[in-house]
Amino acid sequence: MKAVQFDSHGDRDVIEYGEFPDPEPDRGEVLVDVKAGALNHLDIWTRRGMPGIDLEMPHIPGSDAAGVVEAVGEDVTRFEVGDRVAVSAGVSCGECEFCRHGEESLCPSFHIIGEHVRGVHAERAAVPAENLVPVPSGVDWEVAGSASLVFQTAWRMLQSRADIEAGEKVLVLGASGGVGHAAVQIADHAGCEVFATASSEEKLSHAEDCGADHVIDYEANDFAEEIAELTGRRGVDVVVDHIGEATYPDSLKSMAKGGRLVTCGATTGPNPDAGLNRIFWNQLSVIGSTMATPGEVDDVLELVWDGTFEPRVRETLPMSEAARAHEMIENREGFGKVVVRPDSEL
Repeated sequence: MKAVQFDSHGDRDVIEYGEFPDPEPDRGEVLVDVKAGALNHLDIWTRRGMPGIDLEMPHIPGSDAAGVVEAVGEDVTRFEVGDRVAVSAGVSCGECEFCRHGEESLCPSFHIIGEHVRGVHAERAAVPAENLVPVPSGVDWEVAGSASLVFQTAWRMLQSRADIEAGEKVLVLGASGGVGHAAVQIADHAGCEVFATASSEEKLSHAEDCGADHVIDYEANDFAEEIAELTGRRGVDVVVDHIGEATYPDSLKSMAKGGRLVTCGATTGPNPDAGLNRIFWNQLSVIGSTMATPGEVDDVLELVWDGTFEPRVRETLPMSEAARAHEMIENREGFGKVVVRPDSEL
């Protein structure tokens, strides 16, 4: 088969699309004929190399994909040949205290397909049956292959960790990205007043289409000051900040007394000044969140499959142009997801 791959960490020039041994599904695995997948910022970090993660090379990236079941391992009962499926990339042990209490993303051995082990940006992929969800027949492959990671991440952040309620004010930073545009839709659906930041008029317009009530160009304006003006100096109840060092101080400034900041990443750096004085005086909560539980994945993807939520696709490229797909993510070009499809599917 052909697969996106790299045999060393580095810039985009390490990416190749070439021959790779066909995967053989294990007893509990499903062989998927991949129809479409999508990039996440995680793919950029994985390609560059992250401390503490020693990948088997060559590495196939990709945490999002969807396709048709081609074969099943002998222990698999959930799926049959011909089923339409999408990948949910979080892998847990199923046996520890956290897994037994339904908190699989807290599992000590939790890892992500495409980040810690080989991913799914290939013509075929062998995936544990537990990491697949059924896809209804009417759902386009681009939607099925691009929704899982960002919508499950945003759903857990807002619904489970921040516990948003109708009427609350929610600020979503980086609303043009995958998690950001999913968070805008989820907060709007929950009945919140949504504030969103992005870096151009076009991106801000897309954020409004996703449900943002107020939009802020963070390159032209200080978003903390804009939030203060828009809320009568009160601030927002919840901030979704996956950007990190560059935005964290102003995120704290944007929060109302008793507010919650929820984060799933730190693309500009992981170690901002803690701001403990503001945290204790205003009784703020800083909440971490990673991926989602299988139940949360089912809940949010049902709302994607029925059209309530929509992964916006900025461009679809052949897998042979994966380097260009990485460039679009790195340069923050466009709004929403970048989808890749095996060249044989185009």
